[in-house]
Amino acid sequence: MTAKFKWNVRVYYEDTDAGGVVFYANYLRYMERARTECLRQLGFEHERLRQEFGVLFAVKNVTIAYKKPARLDEELNVISHLLSYRGASINFQQNITNQQEELITEAEVRVVCLNAETLKPSPMPELLLSELVNVD
Repeated sequence: MTAKFKWNVRVYYEDTDAGGVVFYANYLRYMERARTECLRQLGFEHERLRQEFGVLFAVKNVTIAYKKPARLDEELNVISHLLSYRGASINFQQNITNQQEELITEAEVRVVCLNAETLKPSPMPELLLSELVNVD
């Protein structure tokens, strides 16, 4: 699959530790925001998914590698690439690079689609899936 989405984020003081380096957990926040912005760009805000389709998403697992530190005031690129999907789950490759295109962090994130009422796995809405597969 070639579906990709790029989202930029600036590193703020609140994102860093005392040394001005991004705190490790904040990379996951950047990735979450990128996935959310991808959905928003496709017209599938989380509230619409809950109200219209009765679903929500949760991260099931993450494998992450920290390659290089990002620092205060840097602008970062979060590139989300759809790896695979099956039933109620989607696997994303999410890389974060700096403006020099150096790899900062790479992760594989598995997201599951859940029924908003029961919180049990639910098939992905076909309309959303077809849009995700065609992201440029």
